[in-house]
Amino acid sequence: MVVEYERRGAVAVVTMNRPEYRNAQNSAMTYALDEAFYRAAEDDGVAVIVLAGAGPHFSAGHDIGTPERDADATFPRRAGMWWDHVGKAGAESRFARESEVYLGMCRRWREIPKPMIASVQGACVAGGLMLAWVCDLIVASDDAFFADPVVRMGIPGVEYFAHPWVMPPRVAKEFLYTGDRMPASRAYELGWVNRVVARGALEEETLALAERIAAMPRMGLALTKKAVNQAEDLQGMHAGMDAVFGLHHLAHAHNAETGGDPLGGQDARSMREAPHGS
Repeated sequence: MVVEYERRGAVAVVTMNRPEYRNAQNSAMTYALDEAFYRAAEDDGVAVIVLAGAGPHFSAGHDIGTPERDADATFPRRAGMWWDHVGKAGAESRFARESEVYLGMCRRWREIPKPMIASVQGACVAGGLMLAWVCDLIVASDDAFFADPVVRMGIPGVEYFAHPWVMPPRVAKEFLYTGDRMPASRAYELGWVNRVVARGALEEETLALAERIAAMPRMGLALTKKAVNQAEDLQGMHAGMDAVFGLHHLAHAHNAETGGDPLGGQDARSMREAPHGS
């Protein structure tokens, strides 16, 4: 299974399970995550959701080249009413697909009325950031690092463009302009990682935090989450993401028109092997 689901008392642990591909997210994984989150949201016995990744890495991002990439497969759409991307051409296909499986899914998951904690180790890159950022809290191991290198593709960041709300704008610009890796210690200093723990203690520390939160009243947690999310949206987060999503697709279209490749000639290997800071 590309996603595993386990109940641990009042905590649902949802684990991405493609460790051989650093948990790169194909569509099968995205929709399996959606099913797992629905299951946890509907279970009255679940108070907190933990999102984790099997193996040495949380997630290397969206699947742009594994043998099991399934971008042309049909799945039941749940994040929006836009038509299916399968069989469509050009921007009509890309916009429909990314509206559903990237921006649409992430926005829905952000609104799950139960606290969500990302448990991050190793790589949390590009599409991996989107999964961590929809969670309310992030617990990272001391070997974790974060990066959004998609400017190398000529694209202004991932589809769920939370960067200016997660970190100060000048830091966000450097993060994007360079594509460098940000260590967990730096993310903690900037306030978008809640805790940094030893790699061997990551699971234990994350579950301890989840169990502590699970003891709080359910309605109080749900309303508190909604209150903070509304404050972010009043600061322009929702509208800002819509605007950047348009720029994101302008970049795809520009790449396709000038070079025949919406990813600007990049693939999983070239993105992984590009120079990076530390």
